[in-house]
Amino acid sequence: MRLLLLLALIGLSSCVKKDSHMNELFVRVNDTDFSKGRLGLTHNITLDDLEAFHGHLCDGLVVGFLGLKEGLEKLYPDGIVDRTNTRVVSKPSPCLTDAAAYLTGGRMQFSTFYVTDSISSLFVIQRIDNGNAIAVKLKAGVKPARIDKLGKLAVKQQLSACELDELKNLEDDFSEYLLSTDPNENFDIEILDSFSWNPVLRNDFVKTDILNKDAGSCSR
Repeated sequence: MRLLLLLALIGLSSCVKKDSHMNELFVRVNDTDFSKGRLGLTHNITLDDLEAFHGHLCDGLVVGFLGLKEGLEKLYPDGIVDRTNTRVVSKPSPCLTDAAAYLTGGRMQFSTFYVTDSISSLFVIQRIDNGNAIAVKLKAGVKPARIDKLGKLAVKQQLSACELDELKNLEDDFSEYLLSTDPNENFDIEILDSFSWNPVLRNDFVKTDILNKDAGSCSR
């Protein structure tokens, strides 16, 4: 009984530590103060905020949040991201696009956000005032290959309920790894010397995170 209690406490403490660390992560942004207002209203956007916007916490959302945070810190070394002065290109993943739009303030209708699968990075972020641009990449070998393997099958709706559970567990473990390690070990930030903003407007990407929403439960 005492052993079981100890194990439970250890598990509880690790969850609290993880949640506490998540709450310490934020991107500080600068916005206008009303619909026709002046710049100067600042907010701290947390991973919890992004989760509420997106609908769930997953490895793609964590990758997007941490990668964008690293990139934005390079573009705005003073630590405050001007969302009225930022535009972004994203890979078409639902998780990455939601992270890009929410953190940067980029929107397609204002030509400050577009989606394409032709970039080699996860994101390209650019400051409008000086044209400085960076590419955000996940380093090779950081993401477990089995996640992508099962993910491709999930998109084809070829995973059983139990295999979907396995994929979720793998993604959760990967998220925890990313949140507990130095982002510099996981992401490459590349300065782009000659990036031209050339929006590509498409609306035919597949929303992969809802394809298995009616899958049954795993029964072992």
